Amino acid sequence: MDQFKQISTFAEVAARGSLSAAARAEGIAPAMIGRRLDALEERLGVKLLQRTTRKIVLTNEGAAFLEDCQRILADLEDAESAVSERSARASGQLLISAPAGFGRQHVAPLVPSFLAEHRDVTLTLNLNDRIADVIGEGIDVAIRIATLTDSNLVSVKLAENHRVIVAAPSYLRRHGTPASPDELARHNCLAMSSEGSQRGWTLKQSGKVSVYKVGGNMVCNDGEVLHNWALAGRGLAWRSMWEVGAAIEAGELVTVLDKFAAPAPSIYAVFAQRRHLPLRIRAFVDFLRHAYAQPDYWKQPGAGLR
Repeated sequence: MDQFKQISTFAEVAARGSLSAAARAEGIAPAMIGRRLDALEERLGVKLLQRTTRKIVLTNEGAAFLEDCQRILADLEDAESAVSERSARASGQLLISAPAGFGRQHVAPLVPSFLAEHRDVTLTLNLNDRIADVIGEGIDVAIRIATLTDSNLVSVKLAENHRVIVAAPSYLRRHGTPASPDELARHNCLAMSSEGSQRGWTLKQSGKVSVYKVGGNMVCNDGEVLHNWALAGRGLAWRSMWEVGAAIEAGELVTVLDKFAAPAPSIYAVFAQRRHLPLRIRAFVDFLRHAYAQPDYWKQPGAGLR
């Protein structure tokens, strides 16, 4: 730091022609400028300036050294300008991880629009229903629909995640509409399986949140399959609004037991803690949050394509 200050002071004195002028520009005493020049000449072992009471004259060595100093200072200024410009414009590679179903419907369709706004960014999207290791795998942003517990990650809520029980009108005409969670036992419930075990449905009754074990003749570990079975009138399904909102709006599915709906984990963007977060990450998270906040986004067919 002292060496850089000595060099910049030397260049400033040479440009302004006097110690006092350089001191005024920096807001310090002329004596401080003189001490820096003395230290620089002593360190280099050469006389750079001939100083009199009236003027400053560069020695031959000083003139040659000044050219090098001016080039170094100009390069530094260019480097600072370049990094400032890069920080003001999103650029570089983004690695995004998202759940397969959600990513197909509500991340992948938005990527072209994001890249059209940020032409210096390239993006890789990995869709997988496993919980990705954000830090270990070098992931820039992971989309998660879950209760977050990892304190090593920063989370930004992108949207609420409402879950509803739905059925096709044709199914309800044949089997009736359940009036309470207890009546689910007599319905064909299209349940999600996880590692061979069937998951229950979380509902709220009399102020208490409970998990209701449901049964049916069709079980799958893929949410899109359950969605399609429900559309075909095969039974009741407990799905997220991001998946079934458009079908509900179109009348293809009908919600039941709405007053028993329980809070569900929200949709988050998570990323590793960083002292200086790259603009490309901030821009992508803000882009998703803005898209999902649009009125009736989740109810529109092909929402992510707009």
